[in-house]
Amino acid sequence: QVQVVESGGGLVQAGGSLRLSCAASGRTFGTYAMGWFRQAPGKEREFVARVEWSGGSTQYADSVKGRFTISRDNAKNTVYLQMNSLKPEDTAVYYCKVMRSGIDYWGQGTQVTVSS
Repeated sequence: QVQVVESGGGLVQAGGSLRLSCAASGRTFGTYAMGWFRQAPGKEREFVARVEWSGGSTQYADSVKGRFTISRDNAKNTVYLQMNSLKPEDTAVYYCKVMRSGIDYWGQGTQVTVSS
């Protein structure tokens, strides 16, 4: 069983920064990538960023390029999302997804609220 736990959400003013963390339990063997998604009220869940576990290649949604940075710590089975220059439209529940051995594992989500 893989457990995925996010942390680091909160309330911040526009222009501020937050760093989210996502820790995955269990061995890393078979992990292909880890990523972040978000879901705002009344909207569908959308892709934010992801990082490949072995090579470290990253991908970002256009809406966050240049503001968000995803990184990983293989030894800690943890992925981070550094969010800078936050905007009110970044307000959402942020979910971490672990892609391991062909199965997706999701965390419970962490709320990020950006006030104008």
